Amino acid sequence: MFGFLDCFSGVSGDKFLGALVGAGLDPDVLRRELSLLDVSGYTLEVSEARKAGMAGVKVDVLVEEGQRSRDWRAIRELIISSRLSEGVKQRSLDAFGRLAIAEAAAHDVEVDAVHFHEVGAVDSIVDIVGTAIGMTELGVTELWATPVRLGHGMVRTSHGMLPIPAPATSELLRGVPVYAGELEGEMTTPTGAALLRAFVTRYSAMPPMTISSEGWGAGTWDLPIPNLLRLSLGEPEMGGGGLTEIAVLQSSIDHVTAELLAATLDIALAEGALDAWADPISMKKGRVGTEVTVLARIADAARLTDLLMLHTGTLGVRRTITWRQVDVRRVETISTTLGTVRVKVQGAGASLRVRPENDDVVAIARSTGLPLDRVARTLTEQAETVLRARGSDGL
Repeated sequence: MFGFLDCFSGVSGDKFLGALVGAGLDPDVLRRELSLLDVSGYTLEVSEARKAGMAGVKVDVLVEEGQRSRDWRAIRELIISSRLSEGVKQRSLDAFGRLAIAEAAAHDVEVDAVHFHEVGAVDSIVDIVGTAIGMTELGVTELWATPVRLGHGMVRTSHGMLPIPAPATSELLRGVPVYAGELEGEMTTPTGAALLRAFVTRYSAMPPMTISSEGWGAGTWDLPIPNLLRLSLGEPEMGGGGLTEIAVLQSSIDHVTAELLAATLDIALAEGALDAWADPISMKKGRVGTEVTVLARIADAARLTDLLMLHTGTLGVRRTITWRQVDVRRVETISTTLGTVRVKVQGAGASLRVRPENDDVVAIARSTGLPLDRVARTLTEQAETVLRARGSDGL
């Protein structure tokens, strides 16, 4: 099962648990599995909550007074010695381990000596282990998420007033796309950040997918926006070659010669662009111009944008994030009666497609004096025959 988290209002343990329940996790199953953990003195309450006009599931852990704080060593032994399944144990230990390391780094103490005050209280143990239970019960094997809202301002903790994001949250979310947003308050907690690091494999916009269920987990505060975490479950539409998130860079230009634009596209391709082309367009005031388009990997988008601005002098480049599905293909070197040729191979069996490399077609046509179309046709036919003779279409 594929899952996607929409973190428009941040992430916390209770919101994550609520989203899982809303997406189909049976609260009674959750309570039964949590009973395998040797923790008492709490009640798990599940209710409906409305946040800024939207309905969500609120999961509260009502803790009796007198609960003690625990260090990481004690929590680790608590989970290991429980009757939980091995999968749930490992997922829980992963999340808590990451949290322990982050807290130790933030407060300069030994990892095993970290005392979990807020996060080590019973409610947070239930949040983390309960989330591991929910992910396992719902069969979520891969989880993606949007960039994460953190909030800003100050938050009161057992260490005193700390800036938002809390130091442990910042430590946990290194390398993760985040933003503060305009609202004050702690939108993403250390527990929520630890769950993200333990379960999320990729941060992006939602991929094309077929949604089978959806849950909205409610937080405690009432905010101008819905204080909810959305979890969508289903199957991504990956297709035969898989989906890749890419950036489409575009600029409308009317002051650069065709030769310079062609050279710019060549430079972009040499610098890692996935593709690049130019289309004639009619611009304002009747000016004839050119629409330059470059496809780029997300990691290369900023660099290639700078390259377009450098070589064209354009005042701006539009950037759109989208998805590209690419068929699986490979390059083979084939010996033919006209010479050795590189061919691009796609598909298999009845859907096998073979296309000779254009530079090789041109070189052979020049050396033999044969027409280009005849060379291309001969090379294609002979390469296809060779590949089929190899068996499994040359694989």
